[in-house]
Amino acid sequence: MRPLTYSINVTLDGSCHHEVGLPPDEESMAYWTAEMQRADALLLGRVTYEMMESAWRRPPGGEWPDWMETWEIPFAEAIDGAKKYVVSSTLGGADWNAELLHGDLGRAVQHLKEQPGEGLWVGGVTLPLALADLGLIDEYEFVVQPVLAGRGPTLLAGLRERIELELVSRREFRSGAIAVRYRPTSALG
Repeated sequence: MRPLTYSINVTLDGSCHHEVGLPPDEESMAYWTAEMQRADALLLGRVTYEMMESAWRRPPGGEWPDWMETWEIPFAEAIDGAKKYVVSSTLGGADWNAELLHGDLGRAVQHLKEQPGEGLWVGGVTLPLALADLGLIDEYEFVVQPVLAGRGPTLLAGLRERIELELVSRREFRSGAIAVRYRPTSALG
C-alpha cells in the first residue's frame, strides 16, 4: 500500500496561507521539487488545484514565464507533469493531467492508496483535514517557517480527534525554516 503524505508550508503560529511565510528560495524549491518527484500522484482540493494550476501549469507556448527564476523551473516541471486527482463537487472537469475523484472520499482515497507505487501527496487546507479525520494520512510533512503571521487559515483547524505523532526526520534550511516529517504513532509497527 502506498502512503499518503500531507505536505505544506506553515508558520510558527500555524498559518497555512501561502503568502504569509518566507518567499521561496533555491534551497526550499529544491526540497519541494524532490518531494514532488517522489510522489506517484497529487491529491488536491479544488482551491489548491486551481491555485497551483494558475502558477505552475506550462503555458500553451511551452515557455515558462519571465517571472520564474531558473531554480523554480524544476519544481514547475515536476508539478506540471505530475498525475493529479482533484476532489471537488463544483468543478465540471479537470484537464491539467488530472481527473476528478467521485463518490465517497474515504473509499476513493483508500482505493488510490491500494494501487502500486511509491506514494501519494496531498496539499492544501480543507481536504487534508477531511483525510486526517478519516485516518487516511500516513505522514505529515511540514516546512515550518520562522514567521509569526497572526492571520490566515491554520493547520488542521477543526480536527475532530487528537492524533499523536512521532518524529521521523527533520532538516534545517539556511533560511531558518525546518522541514519535519511525522507519522501517526498508530501507524508505526
